[in-house]
Amino acid sequence: MKVFVTGVRGQLGYDVVNELEKRGIEAIGVDIQEMDITNADSVNTVIGEAAPDAVIHCAAYTAVDAAEDNAELCRKVNAEGTQNIANMCKTLDIPMIYISTDYVFDGTGERPWEPDDERNPLNVYGQTKYEGELAVQNTLEKYFIVRIAWVFGVNGKNFVKTMLNLGRTRDHLTVVNDQFGSPTYTYDLAKLLVDMVLTDKYGFYHATNEGICTWYEFACEIFRQAGIDVKVDPVSADQYPAKAKRPSNSRMSKEKLTDNGFEKLPTWQDALQRYLEVLE
Repeated sequence: MKVFVTGVRGQLGYDVVNELEKRGIEAIGVDIQEMDITNADSVNTVIGEAAPDAVIHCAAYTAVDAAEDNAELCRKVNAEGTQNIANMCKTLDIPMIYISTDYVFDGTGERPWEPDDERNPLNVYGQTKYEGELAVQNTLEKYFIVRIAWVFGVNGKNFVKTMLNLGRTRDHLTVVNDQFGSPTYTYDLAKLLVDMVLTDKYGFYHATNEGICTWYEFACEIFRQAGIDVKVDPVSADQYPAKAKRPSNSRMSKEKLTDNGFEKLPTWQDALQRYLEVLE
């Protein structure tokens, strides 16, 4: 089997290629230098020459606040780029895994979002990822749309690395305590995505590490596990204005994973512990 992976220099794409290779599956990883997903000719040529058996599409425009000022570029990457890849998967008659986000929901209420719940994004990033979902589901029959949240991995920037840097340089921090979700370790997620691509259990899924927390609780656990002594105060999102509005409820139901024979990911605390060991 041969699997084509986009966004290989990002947090998730990097881990997906490693996981494929670990299992003896041929992986072809590309990033913008090798293939411009916004250019249909580039996509058709590169994927066509690779002739893969499946595509795992991890590449995305993920700068949530910057997206508010760069809506056109964000849409070009997340919606049009995804459409280009979906079109090529259709031509080759191969399955596609599209990585989406909790940001396709509006974050109201307190119950976990189900994979088939109505989507109502609050910001440009969420809207363009929603448009990417539509591109996939309207073009293909063989697809997985996997929504993830609060991602951290070895490659690239993330909340954990930011907190570690701040914790070592400051003695006092404030972190938002009224947005709820589940952190996701790309190493754990990559294993699940490779499990998925080996099946035909297509559809919408949610995949995060187990357990719910706020950003404040996440930060406190990062400092506790890393042995960093820093005072952290909880604040509301209103006190921490950002250009893009964030959903306050990013709890996501993952029952569909076990219903289809996939294993849920370990707890986020366990994932964090293993991640910090890798960073050392």
